[in-house]
Amino acid sequence: MRNHLRLTALGVLLFSSLAQAADLIPIEVHRDANCGCCKKWVSHLEANGFKVEDHVESDMSAFKQQHGVPPRLASCHTAILNGKFVEGHVPAEQVRALSQRDDLLGVAAPGMPMGSPGMEMDGMSDAYQVIGLKRDGTDVVVADYPAH
Repeated sequence: MRNHLRLTALGVLLFSSLAQAADLIPIEVHRDANCGCCKKWVSHLEANGFKVEDHVESDMSAFKQQHGVPPRLASCHTAILNGKFVEGHVPAEQVRALSQRDDLLGVAAPGMPMGSPGMEMDGMSDAYQVIGLKRDGTDVVVADYPAH
């Protein structure tokens, strides 16, 4: 009887783990090998329901250009989610929301704003915006994050 209960408990645990893994959102992150804040952003995504495939690139500028990231929106790393780009330290909630925006080619948190995910610095933060790149090439503010 005990073995049966153990097997049942093990089966439930395995099934719930597989169900959780299936619910993770797959995303590819492309970064420079020496980027520490990029690794912190990857951890932010993983803690918020993403399954990250981490790629180290030798030429991030070429990668960004190849994936349609305009220089005005550039930051240190680029992710690809369902064919759309996510540039820089975009919070997970905005990355997730990108899937609902058919009008956007991608979103970006330009530069490296202090206080954004992966750029936390002893309580210091900058106000910043997440910018969406529309299909017609214009920008739209997707979210505002105040300094605090």
